[in-house]
Amino acid sequence: MTGRPVRAFERAARCAALFVCIAVSLAGVDLQAASGTPVDRMLLAAVQKGDAKAVRAVLAAGASPDMRDSSGTPLVLLATHANRVEIARLLVAAGADVNARDRIEDSAFLYAGAEGRNDILKLILASGKADLGSTNRYGGTALIPAAHHGHVETVRILLATPIDRNHVNRLGWTALLEAVILGDGGRAHTEIVRLLVEAGADVTIADRDGATPLAHARRRGYGAMTRILEKAAGR
Repeated sequence: MTGRPVRAFERAARCAALFVCIAVSLAGVDLQAASGTPVDRMLLAAVQKGDAKAVRAVLAAGASPDMRDSSGTPLVLLATHANRVEIARLLVAAGADVNARDRIEDSAFLYAGAEGRNDILKLILASGKADLGSTNRYGGTALIPAAHHGHVETVRILLATPIDRNHVNRLGWTALLEAVILGDGGRAHTEIVRLLVEAGADVTIADRDGATPLAHARRRGYGAMTRILEKAAGR
C-alpha cells in the first residue's frame, strides 16, 4: 500500500484515534441524552464539560455549532452562562448564531450584556453578528440590564456601538431610568449615569408616572447622580 491510499489510511487512523481520545475525555457524560448526529452530541458534551480542546476537534469534524441541549439552550449560550470564553470564541468562529434564544428569550449576546460577560460580549460584537436591537423577556436591549446591574465596563462596551440609548422596555424604563431606580446610588451606577448622559441618552424621558431620572435621583437623595442629571437637563 503506497502513495495516496497510505495517506488516506493514515488520516482515517488519526481521525479514529482523535475520536477515541475525545470519547475518553468525555467519559461520564451521557451522549445519548441529546438529539443530533454523533459528532453533534459529542460537541454538546464537550461544551457542557468545558473541554475547549474537544470542542475544537469536534467542530473540525463537522459538528454543528448551533446544536442545543435538551432544554433548547444554544451551545454558545451555555458557554456564555459559564463564562467559558475560549469555547464561546470557537463556537462563534464556527458560525454559531449569537442571537439564538432559549426558552426564556435569552441569547448569548443579551446574556453577555446583562451579566457582564465582557470578554464574550466583545468577541460577539467583533463578529459583527450581534442583533443590537434584540430584546429580552422584559423588552429591554442588552444595555438596559447592564445599566441596572451596575456593569460599568459592559455599558461602556455597548455604548461604543450604535445600540439605542433611549429604548424603553415593557416596564416603561430606559437604561438611564433603570440605573437610577434600580441602582444603589453608588460609584458604579453613578458612573453609568454619566456614561449614558455623555453618550446622548435623553434625560427627559420619564417613566409611566411622569417621573424623570432626575426626579428619581432627587427623591432617593443620590447627590452625584442628581448633579450629573441637573447639568444635562440644563443644556
